[in-house]
Amino acid sequence: MPSRLKQKKKKSEATGQAMRLARKRLLFALIIIASAFLSFKGTASAARIPPPHEYGMVLIRNYSQKAGLAPVVFDHWLHRAMYTCRLCHVDIGFAMEAGATKIKAEHNSKGFYCGSCHNGKRTRNKRVIFDSCPSATGQEDRTRCDRCHSLGREVKRDYEFASFMKDLPKQKLGNGVDWEEAEQKGLIKPVDYLEGISIKRSSLAAQKDFSIESKSTWMSDVIFSHKKHAVWNGCEVCHPEIFPSVRKGTVNYTMFEIYAGEYCGVCHDKVAFPLLDCHRCHTKPVR
Repeated sequence: MPSRLKQKKKKSEATGQAMRLARKRLLFALIIIASAFLSFKGTASAARIPPPHEYGMVLIRNYSQKAGLAPVVFDHWLHRAMYTCRLCHVDIGFAMEAGATKIKAEHNSKGFYCGSCHNGKRTRNKRVIFDSCPSATGQEDRTRCDRCHSLGREVKRDYEFASFMKDLPKQKLGNGVDWEEAEQKGLIKPVDYLEGISIKRSSLAAQKDFSIESKSTWMSDVIFSHKKHAVWNGCEVCHPEIFPSVRKGTVNYTMFEIYAGEYCGVCHDKVAFPLLDCHRCHTKPVR
């Protein structure tokens, strides 16, 4: 009898522990969902999960309406396959927040912002990059404007999403592409230096991978790789604006802040893979 009672007690304790763990997981899922909706500021359009070809898409519309043009549709998937984030957001100077750069056609025509590459002279993949905002405004140039000011318009593209992505390694969320693996295998080769814009410098030695302890018993720790992030961002994209300190443990943050668009959330859920893809960060050993 005593042995049966002990077995029954152990079984009851195990069942109770499993139920507590299930409740914790459910609570965590509800917190994540609630945080995601709060970070979207209540707009129904933003709460919609975008299809792969729209993930990371930015609409630039500060001055379009006054100029009688449709908003610019900027596809991150195409540009990130060709250039690093650091090149555009540090050397060229695009803000990390949509609409914050206040780009005007006159800036582009003088070689700033989009005009750093789109000047009719630079080449990429053996193609001349079209001039984005020429000083002339004839009918031919208005047609050229539509290549970028394309929201709601039927515009012929040099690169179509499906054909461009078909040979790249796949992931479930975001653009549906494993950009990290694509770069490692040499399937894409993002440019990190632009003649006349960038300053030649030696790369800093990347720190070793390290673990960020998870505060939840049901979620594994985060393995953070400086090397993998530095390929795209260098050091300058993250430090000091996103992460003020380079010393581990100095900055404390939670998933609430990340889902609100701070820290890791500055990039993830916008251009880098979505935060719902938990196992991409909470993983051991290093993938």
